[in-house]
Amino acid sequence: MTTVLERPAEPKEVRPQRSWLPVLWTLPPVLVVLGIAGYPIVRVLAESTRTETGRGTDVWSSVLGSAAFRDALWRTVSIAVCSTLGCLVLGTFLAIVLAFVPFPGSGVVGRLIDTILTLPSFLITLAFTFLYGTAGAVNALISELTGATQPVIAFLTTPLGVILAEITYFTPFVVRPVLAAFAQMPREQLDVAASLGASPWRVLRQVVLPEAWPALAAGGSLVLLLTLNEFGIVLFTGAKGVITLPALIYTRGIVTFDLPGAAVLATVQVLLSLTLYLAYRMIFARFTRTKGA
Repeated sequence: MTTVLERPAEPKEVRPQRSWLPVLWTLPPVLVVLGIAGYPIVRVLAESTRTETGRGTDVWSSVLGSAAFRDALWRTVSIAVCSTLGCLVLGTFLAIVLAFVPFPGSGVVGRLIDTILTLPSFLITLAFTFLYGTAGAVNALISELTGATQPVIAFLTTPLGVILAEITYFTPFVVRPVLAAFAQMPREQLDVAASLGASPWRVLRQVVLPEAWPALAAGGSLVLLLTLNEFGIVLFTGAKGVITLPALIYTRGIVTFDLPGAAVLATVQVLLSLTLYLAYRMIFARFTRTKGA
């Protein structure tokens, strides 16, 4: 009797079936994002090309070639850069003091900084008006002490007043990420540097600040974006001569009802913000890659 051993059949390759479920779950949020962010941008771009005779670039040429646009662009960028630099300097100083210089009430100061983040920007401007306005408390005190009949302090309605108000309001956006970076720093590094005879300034320069560069880049980029698009502080300071791009957009779109011109300015504002955001992402990725290496 002969037994024939049959070779078992090779299992057929089972191809995974394509599932459309992830696509279906992803589609609603994508449509929501496109509706919330994409449609307004497309609508503004379309409005910027509308002319009296149809579609064209006449409005773009007129707006971008005007002196009002150039002045507003320069004013916007200069105020944003100056405010950001001031926030970086003041925010770094406050973060270093709160993190490494123990003093009574440091926790209260930290809570106050967090509280500023929850306040609308116009409250800071109103506080500046009550303090430094022409009829504010500081001018009233100076007049009482010196007998001056004219306000001595009159910077509130100037670019300097806008910059100081923005520094006051946006500095917490730098303090918070820098404090978080300091909290993750191993204390052994500071102890070793101090035991080797390094001065506090050298420890700060060579040990502390290098750890804070990514946080400073993140906080500074966020502040630059916010100050670039800030409108409330400019409006509530009453600085009529300080015309930024958001203020010019408001004037064109709401006051004079020049919607195509306002759309052109809004498009420029969006391009500035997107360019700055992309630059921030590249810088932050570089810092992260360098730190990881």
